[in-house]
Amino acid sequence: MEQPDVQYSVTGFAEIDQIRSLWEQLNDHHYANARAFRDVYSAWGFDDRKAHFAKLALSGQFRIDLASDPVSGSHVGYCVSSLSPLLDGEIESVFVEAGFRSQGIGSALIARALQWFEKQGAQRVRVSVADGNEAAFPFYRKFGFYPRMTVLEQKKC
Repeated sequence: MEQPDVQYSVTGFAEIDQIRSLWEQLNDHHYANARAFRDVYSAWGFDDRKAHFAKLALSGQFRIDLASDPVSGSHVGYCVSSLSPLLDGEIESVFVEAGFRSQGIGSALIARALQWFEKQGAQRVRVSVADGNEAAFPFYRKFGFYPRMTVLEQKKC
């Protein structure tokens, strides 16, 4: 798989709004594929997710890896990662625009995050996959992520 001419950079919470449109595309993807919790994605906006990220940034370490198209200057992918004071790492959110998928960008973003976790001494690294997005399992398996536990949540009518 040939790596496209993409530029990578790192930023922090202060620049979180740079991923808004990409995150909204991810949320639309989750909405379209959700089975039981579609209403969560229709009610959940970027500002809600941003508030969650703000708490993470205040309580531990927080990082955003960006992939940008040098021709258009626009961001085409991102990976948000956090590290708790107990050195628990989490891939919080990752997304690559449809036209840039299957070119190694997502893999590069995850690899960058994993290198950061290793450098910071992470004891454990996790990623959560939304119900309906199980097609992402093989992608994460390439990096050593496997299902450890399935969490069931009661749906309130």
